[in-house]
Amino acid sequence: MEKMLRLNNTIIIIILLLNTQIALGAENEYGIVKAWFNGKNATVEGIDLRVDEPSEIKVTVTSKINGDVSLKLYEPGVTRAFKVINGPSDIEKRIDILNIESGWSRTYIWTVAPNGAWKNGNAPINLIVQFNKEMENKQLDFTIANPHILDEQYPGSTPAKTSGITPGATEPKEAPFVPVIAVLALMMAIWWWRRR
Repeated sequence: MEKMLRLNNTIIIIILLLNTQIALGAENEYGIVKAWFNGKNATVEGIDLRVDEPSEIKVTVTSKINGDVSLKLYEPGVTRAFKVINGPSDIEKRIDILNIESGWSRTYIWTVAPNGAWKNGNAPINLIVQFNKEMENKQLDFTIANPHILDEQYPGSTPAKTSGITPGATEPKEAPFVPVIAVLALMMAIWWWRRR
């Protein structure tokens, strides 16, 4: 019985720690960053992409400070696996927004595709956002997606440059918080019932 209690407590602690990462992984005292890959909340895993297959990256940045913001998409690997078909910047090119006020928010949309330089492996796409207030700065740095690039050509043609908004796209959903609470409540109920 004591082993079961320890196991339940360990599972509860792990769930709480994981949930904290989901809820706070893209926020600090200077700002909030939300990101989606093809409409799925970052960090997206388990995706296979073919060469030239377009994908949408959407990033919303909200400032809690008066100051400046800079952001860029980047690839941590040596080989550049993606090209930007459409968007406000190329990968590795910084976007600077100066003299913003607290509450400022903007959404950026890129259409990217594997360029064929890297195949049969994963190619993460990361985002770094820096909030600057007077002489201090705070960064948020995380992986938006970690797709596997296949050694196959995408059968569709590369889309022409557009406004950056995918027709018929739906608003991304927030990360699920309620299911984590439900699992936690269920585990506590089982623990309480077994204890009796």
